[in-house]
Amino acid sequence: MAIILLGLLFHFIGSFSSASFYLPYRSVRLWSWENFWLLGGLFSWLIAPWLAIFLTIPGFAFILETAERATLGWTYFFGVLWGIGGLTFGLAMRYIGLSLGMSIIMGLTSALGALMPPLFNDLFGREDGLRLSQMLLSRGGQMVLLGVLGSLIGIVLCGLAGMRKEREVDLATKQSAVREFNMKKGIAVALVSGCLSACFSYGINAGKPLALAAVSQGANSLFMNNLTFAVIMLGGLTTNALWCLRLSLRRRSLGEFVNRNTPLLRNYLLCALGGLLWYLQFFFYGMGESRLHNPTSSWVLHMSFIILISNIWGVCLGEWRGTAPQTRRTLLLGIVVIIAAIGLVGFGSADH
Repeated sequence: MAIILLGLLFHFIGSFSSASFYLPYRSVRLWSWENFWLLGGLFSWLIAPWLAIFLTIPGFAFILETAERATLGWTYFFGVLWGIGGLTFGLAMRYIGLSLGMSIIMGLTSALGALMPPLFNDLFGREDGLRLSQMLLSRGGQMVLLGVLGSLIGIVLCGLAGMRKEREVDLATKQSAVREFNMKKGIAVALVSGCLSACFSYGINAGKPLALAAVSQGANSLFMNNLTFAVIMLGGLTTNALWCLRLSLRRRSLGEFVNRNTPLLRNYLLCALGGLLWYLQFFFYGMGESRLHNPTSSWVLHMSFIILISNIWGVCLGEWRGTAPQTRRTLLLGIVVIIAAIGLVGFGSADH
């Protein structure tokens, strides 16, 4: 049980990083969105992951040289799709804020990312990963699936609270918390982001041989997923860099990076902090998964903790200011249901 609790702690730390990464970006001044998103992405998708594998994966160059091209190709491809999800994620935060945006995106990502890999393993007869049929036949697996369902119910409640907020709060109040508030745009990009962000989970599944090879090369099992993460994130960087550079060139905003009329040092440091926080979610996610030994449990716990923490941040930042007591109670009920679901997943993982 101590190992399970350690896994829960790692997931909580990673989720706290994920739910908090956008806060430094909110303080960037006089830079366009595409520029601070690109700079933060260089830290989160290139610098931090490759520094991590240099420090934690001995012989990583040999692993990459000898890995099957299909393994690297699929892992990178899912990273490209996840990158589109990450790109639209940033837009969702921009239009509807942390609380509602996180609830919608992480709800979809939680369900699809948790259930599709074991279903894929069943459909294609893969024996080297968790299978949905195995989960259905064991008490622990059933508890995990029940926790997934509970998590989704909690996420729906948070989403309902967000819809009520839209009806109750005037535009000026919304924009005081989210400067570019736009519900229609925000919901649309959040749905796209939620579906495609789940591709990170598919990338982990596709890159499993890289993690096993890392352990065989002497890597600590705590860090076995770091190489897989780096390949996925190269795909994410490709998507985001191309889109952000396109916007910067079209809007002629690249000069902001050297414009002395902007707080350059402050902006660079804030982007570095936001990017590092974004990466740390996966660094600690990998550590948590290595202790739970259940990818479905890990994915649901990670997403549920993110929703929980982001809604707390949303309350602290005034995103729910001006809402009716019933709306806030609905939000609180959703958070409580998510916490209960986290407990079910944790106990199910210990028994599975």
